[in-house]
Amino acid sequence: MSSLRNAIPRRAHKERAQPDARKKFGLLEKHKDYVLRARAFHQKEDALRKLREKASFKNPDEFYFKMVNTRMVGGIHRRESEENKYTPEELMLMKTQDIGYVLQKVQSEKKKIERLSSMLHTLDYQPENKHVYYAEDRDEAKEIHSRSLQKNDSPVVVNAPSRIKRKTAASYRELEARKKRVQELEKIYSDMALQKELQKSGRKRKLREDEIVQPSTRPVYKWRAERKR
Repeated sequence: MSSLRNAIPRRAHKERAQPDARKKFGLLEKHKDYVLRARAFHQKEDALRKLREKASFKNPDEFYFKMVNTRMVGGIHRRESEENKYTPEELMLMKTQDIGYVLQKVQSEKKKIERLSSMLHTLDYQPENKHVYYAEDRDEAKEIHSRSLQKNDSPVVVNAPSRIKRKTAASYRELEARKKRVQELEKIYSDMALQKELQKSGRKRKLREDEIVQPSTRPVYKWRAERKR
């Protein structure tokens, strides 16, 4: 019976629209709209209840270290500024560690490039098969020599599987990407080394374009000569 009941077409029951007399109040709220509004209301109600419970169980004599590092601004806790948190010596040490990490990554990438290049060179190298020909006279020797030259000039067709060709192409793409990464890391290393040198004590100035011997896109600085003890 249930299958027959479902086979009979029924009219879809729709929620009524806003009556004409209440058009000024906007759209009539549907059941799905009420569900969303009620769910949001209960979520806010639960959040407020949990906050009230935390406030009721809080120990007024409790101490935590953020009380020292924060202050009230307009009823909101604001953390103190950390601009001068580290001394110049500590900043210099952190810069040195960062430069060492970048240099290590440059060396690691160069080693990977070298291994990958050697592997691809081995794949691309095609050994030549040597064959000894014996001729009866000079004319036959010249003919054999011309045939061997024509054979060497013809392109070598490598019947490698498509899987090997795809892996080789992917390796070449990886090699180019690693070379580009090494260039970017070397630029970062040089910029960090320059910033580290600029943080050192001593009078220095930036050279003008007419003072630079070798043109460069990067700024060039000159330190004043100081007498060493």
